[in-house]
Amino acid sequence: MQTITVRPYSKGDFPGIMKLWTATGLSRPERGDDEAAVERSIALGGMMLVMCGGDAGSETDRKTGSDTGSDILGTSWMTFDGRRIHLHHFGIIPAFQGKGLSGLLLKESLRFVKEKGYQVKLEVHRSNRTAIHLYRKAGFEYLGDYDIYIIRDIQSLEI
Repeated sequence: MQTITVRPYSKGDFPGIMKLWTATGLSRPERGDDEAAVERSIALGGMMLVMCGGDAGSETDRKTGSDTGSDILGTSWMTFDGRRIHLHHFGIIPAFQGKGLSGLLLKESLRFVKEKGYQVKLEVHRSNRTAIHLYRKAGFEYLGDYDIYIIRDIQSLEI
């Protein structure tokens, strides 16, 4: 039976994370999702959780805290703005979706949020009924008719 673990991000995880994000559509180049952004957000009080499967229980992995022999099956990236935790890039690789793993990953994410002691907020596409069900079941509430706006290329502004 495959061992599934959820652990904090380790240096060297990013290539596997990007593979997952590409497979799930969680990342696009214009979003600025890179290793430096992940590490910067962790330094500012956030957390990147990585769900791994495979040879996660090897002696080397237990000593180093990494899952070098494991495949990355899921991620939960939580950033902290000093007021709230923002949960995003929450996803499971397509081949492992529908197996109950998202509940485990969300439980570990909310454990971090509870320890931090701040509100948690997320965005989910209204057509993603499976994710909406998971989040509502966990206690998230719909905020209402808010539209979300963003400027991705701040340098292009003529001010």
